[in-house]
Amino acid sequence: MLLTSFALAALAIALAWPVPILLARASWPDRAPGTALVIWQSIALAGGLSMIGAMLTFGLVPFGDNLVAGLHRFGLSLANATLPPGAMFLQMFALSGAVLLSIHLLLSLVTTFVRTERLRRRHRALVTLLSNPMPSQPGTRLIEHAAPVAYCLPGTTRSVTVLSAGLVSLLDDAQLRAVIAHERAHALQRHHLVLLSFRAWRGALPWFPIATRAQGAVALLVEMLADDHARREVTDATLGQSIALVASTAGDGATTAGDGELPAGFDPLDPLAAAGPTATRRIARLSAGSRGLSAPARALAFAFAAGLLAIPTVLLVWPALV
Repeated sequence: MLLTSFALAALAIALAWPVPILLARASWPDRAPGTALVIWQSIALAGGLSMIGAMLTFGLVPFGDNLVAGLHRFGLSLANATLPPGAMFLQMFALSGAVLLSIHLLLSLVTTFVRTERLRRRHRALVTLLSNPMPSQPGTRLIEHAAPVAYCLPGTTRSVTVLSAGLVSLLDDAQLRAVIAHERAHALQRHHLVLLSFRAWRGALPWFPIATRAQGAVALLVEMLADDHARREVTDATLGQSIALVASTAGDGATTAGDGELPAGFDPLDPLAAAGPTATRRIARLSAGSRGLSAPARALAFAFAAGLLAIPTVLLVWPALV
């Protein structure tokens, strides 16, 4: 089991540094944001599993030659308050670290979810109080605010798109339709759930630079996915113009789909800056036409994501099956 521990540790290191760095710097995710999002999720899951698995298998070396046998004998040792010969402090420390890290990650996910739901309910109540429904756009509410603002407020059963009077006056009908389609895509595709998991990962490991990089990359990808949904209803030029118009006023507090700071301390889609690299990259992508990946390339990417999840799983489970 010692070799399994070393293999998992090597995989954890690869998924903590070179692999996400290469993915974040690659240009192809702009052409297939959904595929890239799957790979980011597989990196996070496989990385966490490898990190915990490496400590767990190393700590269980004195208890057995595979994970199942080691856990069984470790349980018996706990019940009898004894340790097998050869058990060292470093191995017990690794076991403790695996347990504590697992609990820490789980608690971070739960607390992030609870806190976000509480803020969302508060924000929804404020929006209901301070805005009016738009009869021409079901599920959309208008707030009297001069700055261009647009965001999706997700809900368990029903989501709300919030627009400001400043945005409505700034954009023409086609551009406004593009913004609304973009926001509704966030709700339809449940982007808030994807972002919540990466926000929890960053909250659990704030000292871990890859967690921050992953959160930023995933936030940009969900913006691109929402853009792709809006492109079915409007032209690329219209969508790009709407992004550029709102981005040009970002210095005055404008926010758009997933951008800027929102009132009441609530960030429904983990917002990015409305101006700067985010808007520039989205506009450049639309201007270039953003051709998708070929079918073989997409299949290879999905196979890579599946392989990332399969490797630590097989390393942990296979020795107990043979």
